Amino acid sequence: MMFNLAVLTVSIALLGLPGVSALGPLPNQIKNLVTFGDSYTDVVITGDGGIAWPVYAAEDGNFKLFPFARSGATCSNNLTFRPFPSLFESQLPLYFTEKNNGSLRLDPEETIYTLWIGTNDMGASAILTGDQEPGVTAVDVVSCSINWVTTLYQSGARNFLFQNMIPLQNTILYSADSYPNRYWTLQRNTTMWSDTMNELVRTGNQISKMMLQALPATHPGAHIGLFDSHSLFEDILADPRKFLNGTVAPNTTGAIRSCVFQENENPDDPGNCTVVTGSAVDSYLWFDELHPSEQTDRVVAREIAAAIRGSSSKYATWFS
Repeated sequence: MMFNLAVLTVSIALLGLPGVSALGPLPNQIKNLVTFGDSYTDVVITGDGGIAWPVYAAEDGNFKLFPFARSGATCSNNLTFRPFPSLFESQLPLYFTEKNNGSLRLDPEETIYTLWIGTNDMGASAILTGDQEPGVTAVDVVSCSINWVTTLYQSGARNFLFQNMIPLQNTILYSADSYPNRYWTLQRNTTMWSDTMNELVRTGNQISKMMLQALPATHPGAHIGLFDSHSLFEDILADPRKFLNGTVAPNTTGAIRSCVFQENENPDDPGNCTVVTGSAVDSYLWFDELHPSEQTDRVVAREIAAAIRGSSSKYATWFS
């Protein structure tokens, strides 16, 4: 997957020319929400221990939800192999199967497609730890996720909202103060992990933004947007009282379900777990060492629904 800087430069220039179509879908145009991604978006095996954000977004925006995201997914198992349903080898094929056999009938003008992926691609047992396929880089992983737009566009889809990566170095798994947990029990340099993850996320997000900005020149008639998950989470971290509304003080460093393991302990064992219950859970940014909480997902859902409906969301930018 090659990235052409010349095409990018010309494409960005074209965005300012007269005659470019309105940015984003029209207010109330979208009736259907189709979601792809990993455990941050999966509505069955939810990462937040409750109801995933697409369900809330569908309610907030009065959309009909068609969820294809699957827990553990990467963009492609040919780049960063994990034994889970990846975007290109599982989720998209399932979507096209249902589309082609007639069980999924969606009006392109009334349907928007979202993708939130990258956490597993960049993380442990992948790019961060050097476990990707030989020669694969972060650029390849980001290019794969942007190719999701082109793949769906070629099948007739026209409305896209791409969600970038959150500041993963602030999750417990990738923080400098991390501890052995269900996602990684081996010895590691936590400071190095945190610094490297910060660089991977920021670089990956910048590359994806540039690639998305280039797409309108080759995807006429499409509405292509970026939802800045990274900025949203930074705002929650900076002023959690605006977003977290539980009955205890806001908590952005701990987790609702925190499980401390001994080094090399079997991650399938329960470990030494502390679990927050009751209304206090809505005071937490994180559900566990890697996943946002249900309250955080409500915030994500609210902002995404607003972006799709055409009402105000400071976290959404439409390039076409």
